[in-house]
Amino acid sequence: MTKIQSNHLASAALAALLSLPVAALAQSSQVPTPAPRGTAPPAVSSPMAGPPVAGKNAEERVEHRINELHAQLRITPAERVQWDQFAEVMRTNARDIDQIVIQRAQQFQSMNALQNMQSYEQIAEAHAQHVQNLVAAFQTLYTTMPDQQKQLADQVFRANAEQHQQSAIQSNHSPNE
Repeated sequence: MTKIQSNHLASAALAALLSLPVAALAQSSQVPTPAPRGTAPPAVSSPMAGPPVAGKNAEERVEHRINELHAQLRITPAERVQWDQFAEVMRTNARDIDQIVIQRAQQFQSMNALQNMQSYEQIAEAHAQHVQNLVAAFQTLYTTMPDQQKQLADQVFRANAEQHQQSAIQSNHSPNE
């Protein structure tokens, strides 16, 4: 499989994930790529935590995303308990994946190929579990919403998925292709 085909498959997989609640954006879906010897591995920027913002760490990005979704979804006081549970899952997932990625970055230079693959597997498994937790928490919130608010949520999530799909397509095509 060529790199371009692989990138397209990864983009399609990401787009499928993004059709889940936008708040799944709190999850990390990228794994650090090997850095040249003598340099630190690049920071992991999660498209699920919103776009990178200078001076903001992952925790701040997740909090920004939580606040953004709260406003977009027009969360009511009656939905506060379900919303708080959902937001806490986002926070927990972000902290957990950050720890896994930090551990990988600290061990990256001494990893052999098998350990590298195992580390990648650990990140992928954690991500899958995080998405499952997030879906369950969102389902609880979504089922409490009146139909009009559900329609609004559907629109917000659809627009976000389309935006991320377009970004993925653009990032996989260079001007020379």
